[in-house]
Amino acid sequence: MTSNIIESINLALVSARELPIYDFLEEVRKMFGRWNCSNNKEALHTYTMLRKKYQEILTLNDALFTRMTVVLSTEHLHMVNEEGRYYIVCLLKKNCSYGWFQVDELPCLHAWAVLKSKFLMPDDYCSDYYKPKSVIMAYEVPVYPLPDRSEWNIPAHILEEVVLPPKWKRPLVRPKEEV
Repeated sequence: MTSNIIESINLALVSARELPIYDFLEEVRKMFGRWNCSNNKEALHTYTMLRKKYQEILTLNDALFTRMTVVLSTEHLHMVNEEGRYYIVCLLKKNCSYGWFQVDELPCLHAWAVLKSKFLMPDDYCSDYYKPKSVIMAYEVPVYPLPDRSEWNIPAHILEEVVLPPKWKRPLVRPKEEV
């Protein structure tokens, strides 16, 4: 597994790279169609307020926040004491001096402690990107199949063009970064 999406796609298309361009594009289309359908189905069958991965993060926060003390400053501004270290949480701006609340747009452990102390719903302080409805919207656009070759309407000037392979092959190693 890799965190780089391009490397993931390249790995999935290793065998398809040897195919002619039309067949390669058809393999790419089918792969994205499968992924699209699978991710849409998963999102449709998510019954939590957040997607599974992010729900698990909040569940972990729920187990860890009990050792923290929350001190109210104003309605939206709070100080959280975690084993002698103090963090400032602002619910109105959705940020924490720890930094993760505003970066992840998901309540960090300190924001979680504040939300629980005020009996607020943590889901209201999570970005919509983590909610199933956003995933459903992302995957509701269909991946259309390519038409049959007999239905193609290719202009004559395109048919006359000769496409040659590149003159040079790139080396298989990554270029070294200059300092």
